[in-house]
Formats: sequence, C-alpha cells, structure tokens
Amino acid sequence: MIEARIRKLGPCVALVAVLQLLQQPSTVDAGAVAMTSDNIDMTLASNELVFLNFYAEWCRFSNILAPIFSEAADKIKAEFPEAGKVVLGKVDCDKETAIASRFHINKYPTLKIVRNGQLSKREYRGQRSADAFLEFVKKQLEDPIQEFKSLKDLENLDSKKRLILGYFDRRDQPEYDIFRKVATNLKEDCQFHVGFGDAAQAMHPPGTPIIVFRPDVALSHENDETYTGSLQNFDELKIWIQEKCVPLVREITFENAEELTEEGLPFLILFHRPDDLNSIKDYKSIIERQLLNEKQNVNFLTADGKRFAHPLHHLGKSEDDLPLIAIDSFKHMYLFPHFSDMYTPGKLNQFLQDLYSGKLHREFHYGPDPTNDVQPDSHTGKGTSPPESKFKELGPSKHRYTLLEKDEL
Repeated sequence: MIEARIRKLGPCVALVAVLQLLQQPSTVDAGAVAMTSDNIDMTLASNELVFLNFYAEWCRFSNILAPIFSEAADKIKAEFPEAGKVVLGKVDCDKETAIASRFHINKYPTLKIVRNGQLSKREYRGQRSADAFLEFVKKQLEDPIQEFKSLKDLENLDSKKRLILGYFDRRDQPEYDIFRKVATNLKEDCQFHVGFGDAAQAMHPPGTPIIVFRPDVALSHENDETYTGSLQNFDELKIWIQEKCVPLVREITFENAEELTEEGLPFLILFHRPDDLNSIKDYKSIIERQLLNEKQNVNFLTADGKRFAHPLHHLGKSEDDLPLIAIDSFKHMYLFPHFSDMYTPGKLNQFLQDLYSGKLHREFHYGPDPTNDVQPDSHTGKGTSPPESKFKELGPSKHRYTLLEKDEL
C-alpha cells in the first residue's frame, strides 16, 4: 500500500511521504480485543484485570458505545502497557452465543469485570466515556489494602464500614499473597487493612498470620470474628470473607439501585432518618434472627428516608413519619402497618407471607380479609389500587440498554 502511494508522488516528495506514513500509528492492535471461544479463557487467566463489553451489532446502544470503548482501550493500553496487567475485550453476543450464555447476558451493552480470573458480581454501570473508563480501570488497579502502622490506627477506622483486618509478619508471605488476591476481588464489599511485623505482633504469635472480620458496629449488633480456615486456600478464604462482607441487610442508594433492582427480588425496606442508627441496628438484628430463611426470596434493605423522599410520598408518608417499613414488589408498594410491630416476633414474617399469598393486594383492594369471601369496597363499588412500584423505575433503563426478555421484573 505504501509503494502504491509513493508511485503516484514525484521523487522530490517520496522520502517525506514515507516518513509521514511510517509515523502514523498502526491500527492493527488498536481498540478492544475481540473475544472468542478460542481466546477468552487464556485472556482471563493471564491478566490481572479484564474489562468486557458484551454487545450486539443490531443494538443502537452497542453501536454508540463501540467507538468510545475502543478509544478507552487505546488510552488504557498507553497508561498500562505492561503485559498481563489489563485488557479491554469485546464480545459479539450474536456470534459468541456460548460466551453470552456463560456470563448471563440479558441486556446490551453489558460491561463486566474479571479480576484475577474471577468474575466480579458487579457490572460497570457508570458514565460511558473514554475518560470515565480510564479512571474506572485506574481505581480497579489500586492497591485494595490499606496498611496500618500500629494498633492505635485501627481506633480511627469508619465504624459504619465492614472491615477485614490482616496481621502478618512480612509482605512476602505466601498467605499475604492469597489475602491480597481475595481483597482485590472483594474490595467493593469491605475495607481491607493490614499490619506487618511490630504493628501486628501484639495480635498474633510470630509465624501465624491472623485474619479478623470487624462488623459495621455503628449499624449492627454483630461482633468481631476470626477466620479459622486455611490461609493458603484462595477459595476457602474468599467464601468466608464474602459471607462476612455482603450483609443480609444492605443499604440501597441511587448508585446501587439499578444493580439491586436487576436481581429481581422484592424489596423489604426500612426507611429511616439519616441519623437514626438504632432503628437500623434493631431491624438488622430482627431480620437475621427471624427471616434468614427468606433471603432467597426477598432483598432486605435500608434506605435513607430523606434521600428517598419520592417513594415515601408515593406511600402517602413524609420524613416526619420515619422510621417505617414497606415492601416494593416491582408491581406495587405496601406499607407495614406499624413500625413498632417489627419487635413482635412473627409480624415481619407474616407481612412477607401475606405478600406471597396475595393477601396484601386483596386487602388493599377490599379491606381486611377475615374470610375467603372477598367483597368489593361498598363505598365505591370497586377496589382501589395500591401504589405502583417506584423502585422498578430505578432499574435498567430502556433509554440506556436494549433489554432482552426478562421475567423477574
């Protein structure tokens, strides 16, 4: 191609043309790497971080994202040129159906992260720009562990965060390498802190590393717990830490609402004042004691009633009515009659059972349901409708994704 262009030019400018062409960047390796069944496993296994774009050629949102993602890939490659550090990959889901199925893709485009060969349970849901992708990758590659120099440093840690504390003799211990890999995969769920040598000797005998979970004591009644499994088994340590760091009761925010909504489970939500920590503690304790067996059927959540004033207004309530408890079924919202009834054993469980059986819906339409003979409201001649779901509106938007057939919402 270079020779053909030179022949069209005079001899005086031939050398200049050659130099200009050679200085142009090659596009052979530019952009994101196309992932196929032949190369994806090796790519995931040989890189610390792989950022994947699952797309479809016919999806307009995928087409909008494609050049942005390719630009980001070039920027990230320039920032992190070393092999084995980070790769941006793209998956054509119409061609690579097995990969799409393996990663449970239900909307286009979907952006997922794989760290050290382990799929992150959280998708990327932030801004779709090359600079935003670059900043995201930089943050993902930051050291996930903060070092403390003395035990006194631990007194100043955030009591509203769930913490994992490691005590080691040296940084080059194989157990610490395992600990760091687990921290890399779970740093979004917990804060990780580590002490070495003198900073850790008061907590453990030499040669015996210790891992301790410290709960969010300002928000729960939980106690510290020490890991008793193998510190040389990545999977065992990861499972233990994940169980501790992902609580049964989570806080919903505008940042994670799309993720929680997409899980497809009804919400049982405690709306509270921002400074009301006691209600949060009591709610969490009651859920853990009485409703543990319902965790596969419902998401237990807390919500700042000031930030989520709109759902409260939809229920006919305001910040003055806090704390209160409600269910959002993704069709309708139902109010728990009296917050104080939470302390009566079995009341919250019955509230859930009434949702499953349809009783909440019937009683909202027709009043108390003492018998199986449901009668319409005698005043109106027809039932009323419970408030429509407000949290469903915070789920994946049709203005941002092409949504595939989904039943959970």
